[in-house]
Amino acid sequence: MTTKLYENTVFLEHGVPGGHPERPDRLKALNLALEHPNFADLERVEAPIGDEDLVLLAHAEEHLRGVKRGIPDEDINQLEADTYATPQSLVAALTGIGGAVAAVDAVFKGEADNAFIAARPPGHHAEKNKVMGFCFFNNVAIAARYAQRAHGAERVAIVDWDVHHGNGTQDIFWDDPSVLFCSTHQIPLYPGTGAKDETGVRNNIVNAPLSPNSGSEHFRDAFRTRVLPALENFRPDLLLISAGFDAHHRDPLAQINLVGEDFDWATGRLIDIAGRSAGNRIVSLLEGGYDLQGLAESAGLHILRLMRG
Repeated sequence: MTTKLYENTVFLEHGVPGGHPERPDRLKALNLALEHPNFADLERVEAPIGDEDLVLLAHAEEHLRGVKRGIPDEDINQLEADTYATPQSLVAALTGIGGAVAAVDAVFKGEADNAFIAARPPGHHAEKNKVMGFCFFNNVAIAARYAQRAHGAERVAIVDWDVHHGNGTQDIFWDDPSVLFCSTHQIPLYPGTGAKDETGVRNNIVNAPLSPNSGSEHFRDAFRTRVLPALENFRPDLLLISAGFDAHHRDPLAQINLVGEDFDWATGRLIDIAGRSAGNRIVSLLEGGYDLQGLAESAGLHILRLMRG
């Protein structure tokens, strides 16, 4: 397998208040993990800044204007309860989008089998018209729409294994049968969405909630019984992953007890699906993961599995 990793130092320049969990140290921890010889063959690419018009693939124009109004000239500005902006935050968010669409181009042009975007801020809580949960723009939703517009993808699947439900992605694709959204996540937990009976207008939403203190067995069972059958039936042309690693047992923001090998296992199952229907095309985007050791271990195993197939 050929894997590209998209990164950019601007992602470290998106600032947050002291003690905030979504901090630049997250990417520094991942970069340390990637120094291991196992990653010697990983193709690391500088993510380009994305055009503002790409935001409009998934968000209203007023949402983009609102984010731009909230970017301060100096210091830090609070956009909503736990989402903050500093002077470089808009550039960082647009570069996350740029990396995502560049990765979509790469897998459709055969320049890579799969890709990982090591970006921050994350995206999956951003709704059509709302900044929330550390997220400005919904990178994975924009990537899906871009694949449809630029490469004629007819069926795009998004798998979200962040421990917090991807309410923004669900909001954007609620009534769109061309996109399948599958999510494993803890309930009850922020943001309070993601019940099994939330299925979208065309049954294109598949939620597989996990109870607090669930572990590997429950996660893998949810994958086997809900996520994988839905993917097999849907036969996507492209598989996108909202790859949050906060379901790791070390993470401070939730109570799911996964280990790094669970993310390796899930990645392998998705590689199998992509191999059967999507020409191996997978684009994975970093979402949550707030314990530095848990993030580095889990994301490292995920990327290594993408590289090995």
